[in-house]
Amino acid sequence: MKIDTSLTMLQLPEALSQAGLQFSVATEEDFDEIMGMSQGIYGGLDYLPTRYTDWLQETNRTVILARKQGKVIALESVVVIDDGETMLVEGLRVAPQERGKGVAGVLLRFCSDLVKSKFPDARVTRLTRDDQLGPKDFQKYRLITKQGILLVRFRAEELKLRLSDLGLGDIQSSLSTSFKPPPVRLDNTAIRRLYLTSDRMHGVLPNATIIQDWQPFKLLPSNMAIVLKKDIDWMVDDVANPTVASLCTFPFRVPIGDDWYYLNIDMFGKDLDHVRQQFLCHLQRHTATLKGHVMCQMFLDPPLWKPMMEFCRNILNVELVKDYTEQCVVESDVI
Repeated sequence: MKIDTSLTMLQLPEALSQAGLQFSVATEEDFDEIMGMSQGIYGGLDYLPTRYTDWLQETNRTVILARKQGKVIALESVVVIDDGETMLVEGLRVAPQERGKGVAGVLLRFCSDLVKSKFPDARVTRLTRDDQLGPKDFQKYRLITKQGILLVRFRAEELKLRLSDLGLGDIQSSLSTSFKPPPVRLDNTAIRRLYLTSDRMHGVLPNATIIQDWQPFKLLPSNMAIVLKKDIDWMVDDVANPTVASLCTFPFRVPIGDDWYYLNIDMFGKDLDHVRQQFLCHLQRHTATLKGHVMCQMFLDPPLWKPMMEFCRNILNVELVKDYTEQCVVESDVI
């Protein structure tokens, strides 16, 4: 399906107009070319191979490709959330040889115009970044919230042995004997009741926002319907009076190499002991049957990053992949 890309509507910069950019809706047939264009992105932790087909089926999502001389050089995805008021931008990638030429900005404007024509109530553009924000960024965006990013890696078999050596072979049982009760896993009914019908999570979530694997959502029924379709493990420390909550994706393969898996844990709250408990429970539950390497990325309250990093390195003996970075949720008004 080709889309009207008239220069009048897009106001393309002259250099890009002359470069002959064309835009089209992504299809399943474009998969191999997209993967070739974005090889090595996100340090090998590219989620798109496992989600691309699902993205194409989502009625509230638009996935657009930019082509130059017939070849795919960029991709952008926009999904409409928050009862139609917010355009969530994600999945941006530009071919290495085309970076720094303004392609991303033009593609984003094109996607925004297209989505706005389909969802006229959209008022805000939101995105999540992991780079350092500068003065120019704050002229464009409002900062909604931020989390620290802790990225570690390990072999699943070695972690299982380490947990056993520590006497944590059965973490749920071990934690039940500690001063703090063990975490509570939530089913869908409990999730809706806790997150939607009370304000108990407002003090736990940063700016009352669920950030699930880079996607930030307001606490709305329509958003919860989106999140509950995913394979996620939900935990809290206490259903009646929660202070720490976490969402963990089920592990999936990533294109670093053979037998490499990715595990994403979004952690909310400030109690270090409860954060450690839930972290250990997620590790045990989701890596016990794996064989191979695991990249585990946890997002947590920034002051907890250092003690959790030390816990991972000194107690669990897992490898720190990178130093402290931040996940920043920003937004701007749709023009």
